[in-house]
Amino acid sequence: MNVTGEDLPKVMHYYREPHPFFGLEVLVVGGKNSAAIAALELWRHGAHVTLVYRGSGMSPSVKYWIKPDIENRIKAGQVKAYFNSAVREIARDRVVLNTPDGDVTIANDYVFAMTGYHPDFEFLCSLGIQLRGDADKKPIVDPQTLESNVPGIYLAGVIVAGMRTSEIFIENGRFHGQQIAADLKKKLREESAVAERIR
Repeated sequence: MNVTGEDLPKVMHYYREPHPFFGLEVLVVGGKNSAAIAALELWRHGAHVTLVYRGSGMSPSVKYWIKPDIENRIKAGQVKAYFNSAVREIARDRVVLNTPDGDVTIANDYVFAMTGYHPDFEFLCSLGIQLRGDADKKPIVDPQTLESNVPGIYLAGVIVAGMRTSEIFIENGRFHGQQIAADLKKKLREESAVAERIR
């Protein structure tokens, strides 16, 4: 976000679970899937949630079963939202938002900056895994087996899509394990057959 106060301990770039934030003032920054899910879960578990997003509304890429839910919570006033807005400053007990109506200061205990997940490309490259293109950074994998260009290293889940993380979700990512297991089973059978012949 590159704003004053972003380095405070109350600012988190990953959302894990809602329970510790019951009754607290929580700001969720972002307007895509991660932000929508975090805002909904936090609200459902008793946090007072404000969402701020630079877009004019929730992103069209928000999953079709989540988008109406978050939009209805906003419409009902259960989640307060500032669109066409951004975080200007974060302090120990408050946050200053830059909105179309000018700066707004709100009480705040925690900030979740859900501003864009991306895989750990540095780690992948350190393993020798090659990435396609500067923009997409899709790891090179066999589409049938999901084995990377490094023999024995398989990739599954959202990491397969590189920067295009919205392409992989539960409905299509849940089959990755089956593809990998099938290939490993085939390889083990082949190795076992070779070992039998050597005997």
